Amino acid sequence: MRPVVTDEKNLPNVLQPVILGADFCGYAYIRCFWEAYHVKPIELGADDIKSIARSRFVDFRVVPGIDREDVLMGYLTRLGAELVSAGKVPFLVGCGDFYARIVSKNKPVLEEWYYVPYIDFDLLDDITQKENFYRIADEVGIPYPKTRFLDCADPHAAVDDSGFSYPLVAKPSNSAAYHYAEIPDKKKVFFVQDRSELEGIFRSLQASSYDKSLIVQELIPGEDSQERILSIYTDANSDPVFMVGGRVVLQDHAPTAIGNPAVIIPETNRKVLEDACRFMRRVGYHGMANFDVKYDARDDSFKFFEINTRPGRSSLFPYLAGVNFAKVQVDDVLLGKRMEPVASDRPFAYVTVPPQVVRSCVSDPKVRRQVLDAFRDGTACFALHWDQDCLAQRFWASVNYYHQVQKFRKYYWSDEGSRASK
Repeated sequence: MRPVVTDEKNLPNVLQPVILGADFCGYAYIRCFWEAYHVKPIELGADDIKSIARSRFVDFRVVPGIDREDVLMGYLTRLGAELVSAGKVPFLVGCGDFYARIVSKNKPVLEEWYYVPYIDFDLLDDITQKENFYRIADEVGIPYPKTRFLDCADPHAAVDDSGFSYPLVAKPSNSAAYHYAEIPDKKKVFFVQDRSELEGIFRSLQASSYDKSLIVQELIPGEDSQERILSIYTDANSDPVFMVGGRVVLQDHAPTAIGNPAVIIPETNRKVLEDACRFMRRVGYHGMANFDVKYDARDDSFKFFEINTRPGRSSLFPYLAGVNFAKVQVDDVLLGKRMEPVASDRPFAYVTVPPQVVRSCVSDPKVRRQVLDAFRDGTACFALHWDQDCLAQRFWASVNYYHQVQKFRKYYWSDEGSRASK
């Protein structure tokens, strides 16, 4: 049985965070837990991710096969029992949709040992299905792109692209199920140039283990800098504890990572905040979430794409804005505190790329200057950089950081030279 904490001052002695997955979000969690409680999380990953595993602030454990539910649950069950027997208070968080889904699904079992800051599975399963997300968006008046769903589970289904013009966007509706699918030229998001390409993608998914929908969606015009992101935490009444908005200046363009923010700067848009709050209250959401949004200049609106029922990969950005999102979750879920709004007004630039990439890939002069100024004044922060960490971690973080130059040259820069010079 998980312990009950009655003395908040004793938390640094008993709290044991457990982080599932090893990405930028995982490292942000490491920073948050150390800053708030001076505790080292246990972090579980399928591979030895050196830029995180070498940190002096984490107990990193490689668990082969952790991306299988039976392996993950077996390990968590044993670990939870060990921690509780040792007098620790386990607090379970994760990175990515797969872990959010598995933890939420098994929440009643895991809560025997762990405090689990995830919504119940019925709600998660409902709102992460894009068909349901857009239905609710319709109900509460939230704009979203023109969308159609193709059933990959039906071997006789055909592509219906009537009413759409090319290029368009195609993407799986369920990223957790897509995680296991094996198809040629697998990508997170497909930018489709014609009907034959769309038919090829659809046939590949029909022939795979993926049995959910393929989303066909209009391509909203505009560069990466038209993307917006919102990190939000709502309390038991679905009222916001924090809302941190950002403008995504640049995204990753590698096929398996496309759409992941590479540069974020602060931006607060009242309409986006109001729309997100209406959604959260409509579904009775309690916890942390992340919304992906894009500005559509054609009708001066902000179109919502989806909700992620967990902290985003780029969740260092609310931390840079002044929000220790791990402490917010502990205060709420473990300590049962009455939640008060948390300020999020610090200047920042969240980056995963060096200034060279910003100079070459960000075409808007004003935005480019703002990001480069943040590098100069010290408010820009690389997602894996932390002065307090050890030399080994900082070395491998630097390898990751400077590798982005090569990656963006391969997947983004034009043959004629940098986009920014045009």
